[in-house]
Parts: sequence; C-alpha cells; structure tokens
Amino acid sequence: MQFINLAGYKFVALERLPEFKKDLKDICWGLGLKGTILLSPEGVNIFVAGSEPAVTRFKAFVYADSRLAGQRFKESVSSYQPFKRMLVKIKKEIIVVLLDTRNAFEVATGTFRDAVHLNLKSFSELPRAADKLDESLKGKTIVAFCTGGIRCEKAAPVLIQKGFRSVFQLEGGILQYFEDCGDAHFKGRCFVFDQRIALDGNLNPEPADAQ
Repeated sequence: MQFINLAGYKFVALERLPEFKKDLKDICWGLGLKGTILLSPEGVNIFVAGSEPAVTRFKAFVYADSRLAGQRFKESVSSYQPFKRMLVKIKKEIIVVLLDTRNAFEVATGTFRDAVHLNLKSFSELPRAADKLDESLKGKTIVAFCTGGIRCEKAAPVLIQKGFRSVFQLEGGILQYFEDCGDAHFKGRCFVFDQRIALDGNLNPEPADAQ
C-alpha cells in the first residue's frame, strides 16, 4: 500500500480554534489519517499521511473552508505510514522558520521579524552558507523568501538536498506579500534593484530625501 504524505502551511487569521481543532480531529480520525496539525491564531501547519482516497477527501474538507481555500500542499509518496498517531494541537504560533535568501545589504534594509538569514554577499554563496544552519531546523517547516520569488524558488531544492525535509517558498516573494497583506510582521522596507531603491508595505517607493 502506498501512502500519500501532505505538508502545508498557511498564514491566516483563525478564530474559534477549539471548534476547528475538533472538526479537524474528527475528519482525520474518520479517514484514518496520521500526522500532526498545528493551529494558532496566525494560521495552520499540516503534516498528515494516509491512503490516496483519504488524502483526497481531506483536501476537499480543507478547501471547503473559505479561510483555507488557497492552501497549498507538497505531496510525496511512501511505502509506509511515516507517523505513529494523529495529533491536532493549538499553539501560540505555527512554528515556521522564515529564511531570508537575499543578500546581507537587502536584509539590512528590511526583513520579516525573527527571520533567519545567511549573511550572503551574493546568492551564489547560498549552498555553502546553508551548511552552517542549525541542524535543529531540519525538523521544522522552512519558508524561504526573497524579493520576487525567483531566488527562494532556486533555494528550496538546495535546502532539500542538504536534508531540510519541509521547505516551501513564499509565492511571489516579499512584493506579493506586501500586495496581499501590507507590511504585517515586516520590519523596514524591501530593497529593490531599480531607481525606487526600496518599497514600503503599500508598495510605495522610499522618499527621495531618504535616498
């Protein structure tokens, strides 16, 4: 028997967490899924595995919730059930590590609060710099991000090759995040490689007298 492994996260405002926890637990137990789902007021982090029909029904349940309609999942296949039990927990945060894959001078202009960065002089240094990341991060969900999504898309397979099991990229990068969410959780401005220099959470350029 093959098992389908699902991994996904989403930053979204969630309320009535105890009720949502019960609904998720009931559907997962009913479908025979195993894994861990973390809920918090800031979003959801999902790791579950089960038969293909069960996983398909679980995804339909998730997508039916308007808050999670855009939920993205990474899927993989295994010949064994990788989880021993099914847990749904409420946490203060969803334990996602934000990894800034930009160069150090870009990070200095602005980045997400509590983000990890690699102190890069150029993106080509990333493979070597990734070797210096704390080993404990290999067991956590990592969301790599950059300005527009290109560099973090290239970074993700590099990190996976180095043993980081659950790696995502922030779709569209910081600029898409600004468009969708403003500057929530972001400190400073986003450096851009054009005459605008840096953009704020409303995608407005840095004032001329600050350049």
